[in-house]
Amino acid sequence: MYHTVIKKLSRFVVTRSVFFLPRERRIAIERKHRGREQFRKVRRADCTIVSFGKSGRTWLRVMLSRVYQVKHNLATDSLLSFDNLHRKNPAIPVVFFTHDNYVRDYTGSSDVKSDYGERKVVLLVRHPADVTVSQFFQWKHRMKPSKIDLLEFPERSGDVDLFDFVMDPKSGLVRAIDFMNLWARDIPDMEDSLLVRYEDLRADPGGTLGTILAFIGTSASDAEIGDAVEFGSVENMRKMEQKGSFWLSGGRMKPRDRMNPDSYKVRRAKVGGYRDYFDDRQVAEIEALLDARLSPLFGYTTRAAGPRPTAEILSA
Repeated sequence: MYHTVIKKLSRFVVTRSVFFLPRERRIAIERKHRGREQFRKVRRADCTIVSFGKSGRTWLRVMLSRVYQVKHNLATDSLLSFDNLHRKNPAIPVVFFTHDNYVRDYTGSSDVKSDYGERKVVLLVRHPADVTVSQFFQWKHRMKPSKIDLLEFPERSGDVDLFDFVMDPKSGLVRAIDFMNLWARDIPDMEDSLLVRYEDLRADPGGTLGTILAFIGTSASDAEIGDAVEFGSVENMRKMEQKGSFWLSGGRMKPRDRMNPDSYKVRRAKVGGYRDYFDDRQVAEIEALLDARLSPLFGYTTRAAGPRPTAEILSA
């Protein structure tokens, strides 16, 4: 809690001190400040978990949190967040979760290997179309106006429907593809990295969670992993969000509108669910864009050699 207060105070001081500058300059300064915070955390963390927004990070965080809380007899009212559980028990690793939005604003690098290459990294990916559809509902119902500015998403007041959002090169599918391609270029050459697909985590949550824990350096029994999987089920996470079970984790696990299911953090968690929102022509356009632009490394295009393993250590 102390570290969170200091972080928020630091950001407040920065944003207030530059309020008189033009909008673009203010945003650039805040992004660089956040990048410095995140770069320092990457250097301090035992493991960094990187994902594009809406790729299943909260689900993985809940399961990892549960493992450490059960193993070390800790309360379950907060989620694993950098060193918060490590400070309660040094046996728990420092784990940094990031969407990799700001680091290069601070370092000025044009690749990920320069910033993360010497560190232990888990890259969590999800089908970009599912990610972008979920991102639309995040933007429409949950995203704070200040975050919309910072991440350069469209104004919510505009008349933007789901397909327009998905096909917008700044906020939609191309944005997710560019993120994944940047990592696809470098991660096979990084010294200590693990690639995990959301779809494989859904298909075999226990086995994939066990692989992630082993990669981080945590031993866990089958019973502890099974308990974490059950605790992190979609049904249980929805109940916990409704009850505010993780009240010490701020707004991360709270619905913006209890009467609107699309405003919940835990929404559908469906693999391939993007197809439910579009007609055949729109689906064809989305998949053609993926085939044309996305790296085949992740197994989401027709150019891919085949589905990737559940979790693969790319280098060691």
